[in-house]
Amino acid sequence: MAKAPAATVVASGREVRVSSPDRVIYEATDRTPAITKLEVCQYVADVGEAFMRTIGERPSAMERWPDGWREGMRLAVGPRDKDADGFYQKRLPRGAPDWIETAHITFPSGRKADELCPTEAASLVWAAQMGTLTFHPWPVRRSDVDHPDELRLDLDPQPGTTFADAQRVAAVTRELLEELGLRGYPKTSGNRGIHIYVRIAATHTFEDVRHAAIGLGRELERRDGGVTTNWWKEERGERIFIDYNQNNRDRTIASAWSLRARPGAPVSTPMTWAQLADVTDPREFNLVTVRDHLGHGDPWAGMNDTAYPLQPLLDLWETLPGGELNFPPDYPKMPGEPPRVQPSKKVAEHWDEQGNRIEP
Repeated sequence: MAKAPAATVVASGREVRVSSPDRVIYEATDRTPAITKLEVCQYVADVGEAFMRTIGERPSAMERWPDGWREGMRLAVGPRDKDADGFYQKRLPRGAPDWIETAHITFPSGRKADELCPTEAASLVWAAQMGTLTFHPWPVRRSDVDHPDELRLDLDPQPGTTFADAQRVAAVTRELLEELGLRGYPKTSGNRGIHIYVRIAATHTFEDVRHAAIGLGRELERRDGGVTTNWWKEERGERIFIDYNQNNRDRTIASAWSLRARPGAPVSTPMTWAQLADVTDPREFNLVTVRDHLGHGDPWAGMNDTAYPLQPLLDLWETLPGGELNFPPDYPKMPGEPPRVQPSKKVAEHWDEQGNRIEP
C-alpha cells in the first residue's frame, strides 16, 4: 500500500506539514472511530485559541507516542527505558523549525534545559505532528520560571472510588475556595480524576504553593471523610487523594485540552462548575466531541483576568496540624520531611526526629 503524501494543517496563520497523515493514532472504540494523525493535528489547530490561553508562554514537556497509542503500550519511566512505546521529551528536539520557541528551566537536580514554550497555536500542531498527545506545561510563565502563577489541585481517585466521588470532593473544594475569596477552574483529567486550577499572583516559591495545596487538602479532610493527603498508598484507603506534590518544581499535570493516551482519545476538558456536576462519564469528552463542547464557549476564558492571593491557603498550612509531608523519591531530602519509608516497614529506632535514617 502506497504511503500517503504529507498533508498541511493551518494554525495561527502558519502552514504546518504533517507527515504520514493517515497513520492511525487511536484505534476505533464503541464510542469513537479510528483516529488518524491528521485528525489529531487538526483537532489541536481547531482548539488552538483556547489551548493557547492555558499553555501559552509556559515551558512544556511533550508526551510523545510516535507510532500512536494502543492498549498495552507503555510510557517510559526514565531515560534508560528504551523499550517503552511513549516517552517524555523535556528538551526541544534537534531539527525543530526556527519559529518554535523555548523557555530555559532548571530541574530540582540543578540540571537545566531549553523546553518547548508555545507562543502560537502552530507550535502545538508541530508538536502533535511529532507524536505529542499530551502537553505537560509548568505552572509558570517564561518571564518568571521560579514563581508559579497557578495552584493546581489534583483530585486523584484511589481504588474503590469513582468519578462521582471526585465530583463530590470537587464541589466541597469549590465551596472552600469561595469561602476564602478564591475562584477555582475545574477540568476533567481525561481519566477518572478532576483537576482544579486557581490563578495566583506570581510572588511565591514552588514550596509555598505546595504548602498551600497541603493546607487546602487538610481542610478538605476535615470537611469530607472521603479525602486524604496521605502520601503512602497503603494509608489512603478508598478516598480521593489530593496530590499536593503536583505543585513541585518540574511536576506537571496534563494541560487543558490535551489528549490522553487512553482508549477513545479522551481530552482533559475545561468545564464550568455546572457542566462538571452534570458529567456522568468523562470519556464522553474526547477528540470527536470536545469541539462541540467548546462551541458553547470557553469555560476558562476569564481565568487570566484575576490573580488571587495565596495567603488564605498558606494560613491553612500554618494553622492546621500535621507538619511537613513527603516529597517524591527523586527529590533531595527536605527539611522536616517524614521518613521516606513505607509506614508498615518503618522501624522507629532506625530514624531520628528529623526523619533522617540513623546509620547502624
